[in-house]
Amino acid sequence: MDLAPLQVDVFRSRRLDHLAFPYVYVDATYVKARVDHHIVSRAVVIATGVAADGNREVLGLDVGDSEDEVFWTQFLRSLKDRGLDAVELVISDAHSGLKVAISRVFQATAWQRCKVHLMRNLMTHIPKSHKQMIGATVRTIFVQPDADFTRSQLRQVVGMLETRYPKAAGLLSDAEHDVTAYAAFPQPHWSKIASTNPLERVNKEIKRRSNVIGIFPNDESVIRLVGAVLAETHDEWQTNERRYLSEGSMNQIGQKPQEVFAPYAPELPAA
Repeated sequence: MDLAPLQVDVFRSRRLDHLAFPYVYVDATYVKARVDHHIVSRAVVIATGVAADGNREVLGLDVGDSEDEVFWTQFLRSLKDRGLDAVELVISDAHSGLKVAISRVFQATAWQRCKVHLMRNLMTHIPKSHKQMIGATVRTIFVQPDADFTRSQLRQVVGMLETRYPKAAGLLSDAEHDVTAYAAFPQPHWSKIASTNPLERVNKEIKRRSNVIGIFPNDESVIRLVGAVLAETHDEWQTNERRYLSEGSMNQIGQKPQEVFAPYAPELPAA
């Protein structure tokens, strides 16, 4: 689907106050473009959301520097200015400046650090021969029945890693609150709000289309192509008869979780 620049602008600037969006995903993918006569890597930043009715929507798009706090702040403020409200959780990778921007623009909103990206970062500190074992151990954190057991299991894994892999242990310990934020929300949502994986298919389609172009002449051409891809994705989500998350489970956000009587705590393998 090819959209005229005006259509993309209308799509990018439409109002977002028709529904509350408790969950917002923010992710960046990268393309090559010319800036000031130089070919550089540009971050294509995408925001999507799960609305209160359980359906997904594409919320926003911009191009800039993914490590720039000012850029993130401007991007998030643009969403808020368009009416984005009642955000309970933002799910993203740990881009520099993004967490600060979230706290400034969406006060009292929790941040979920993508568990998949954290795992990749953690594995850079583990020898190849032990990656499979340590990976399986770290994943036990994310199969616990509630927030308390999740954080307790994380601390146990940190303790197991401390002696032989102190850098990995420190990284995991420092990320405790952020990587387990999902556990404060309804359990049926956990698999879909603990990482940015739900955007993987979208990013793959952007990459497929952008690879045909190779090097974009400017940021405007990036927005035009990616905007067309996202508008197509948005329409597909809107016509999907099946909700991404059930409306009933969305109504559970903010409710006190049920009492859990026994944790899932598999034995940790020796390093």
